[in-house]
Amino acid sequence: MRIGAIWHFLRGVVLLVGVLAGLGCTAFAQAPPLDEQAVIRGVDAAVKARFDATLSYTVTEHYQVFRGGDETHTAAETTVKTTYKKESGKEYAIQSRSGSEAIQKFVLDSILENEKHINEPGVREGSWMTSDNYAMKLKPGGLQQVDGRDCYVLTVTPKHAGPGLIEGTIWVDGGDESIVKVEGTTAKSVSIFAGASHVMRQYAKFSGFSEATHARAVTGSVLFGETVITIDYSGYELKIRDAK
Repeated sequence: MRIGAIWHFLRGVVLLVGVLAGLGCTAFAQAPPLDEQAVIRGVDAAVKARFDATLSYTVTEHYQVFRGGDETHTAAETTVKTTYKKESGKEYAIQSRSGSEAIQKFVLDSILENEKHINEPGVREGSWMTSDNYAMKLKPGGLQQVDGRDCYVLTVTPKHAGPGLIEGTIWVDGGDESIVKVEGTTAKSVSIFAGASHVMRQYAKFSGFSEATHARAVTGSVLFGETVITIDYSGYELKIRDAK
C-alpha cells in the first residue's frame, strides 16, 4: 500500500507539473515582437488620411512669449484666427496683440510666416511626419500611456533639412497610429534671431483626426536670450470630406 500510495503521489506530481507547464506557456510566453514597418506604414496612412479628408478648418491660436525664466508674466501675446483650405494653405487674421513690439515682429510674425509657408501646396508634404521625410525607429518597451491613450513610441530623424522638421520622439495611437504627441529639437530655426528650439506638441482627435491642442518651444535667441513660446489651439471647426 505504501508503494502504491507513493506511485499515485508521484503520478499526481507529474500531472500537476504538466498542467503548470501548459499554463506557463500561455501566461508567460513573450508577446510577439511588434512589426516596426507595420507601425510606420500606419503612421504614414494616418497622416495621409487626415490630409485627404480635411477640406478646410478654422481654429483660434493663442501665442504667449515668456522671457528670463518667468512664465507668469508674458513679454508678448498674439491671438489669431487661422483658416486652412486644402487648395491654398493657411491664412491668419490677427485678433489681438499685446506686449513687446520687437518680439511681435521678430519672433511671432516669423513663426506665423513660417507656418504659412510650410503649409503651402507643394511645400507642406515636405514637413509631414511620414517616412518620406523621417527615418523612424520603434522604441523597445511596448506601449506607453499618453493622455490616457496607449501609444507606440518612435524616434524620428529628418532625412532632409527644413524649418518644419524635428529630431526627437513621436507617440502614436496604438489603435490607428494617429499622432498623439511630438517632442524634440527643430532641425532648422524659423528665425535668424533664434537658434534651434526644443519643441513639444500635443494632439487630440476632432472629427476622427489628430489636431494640435497645445505646443511649447524653448529657444535661445541672440536678441532676446532664452525664450519660451506656448500656443493653445481652441474652437476647431472642420469641413471633412464625406467618407462615402
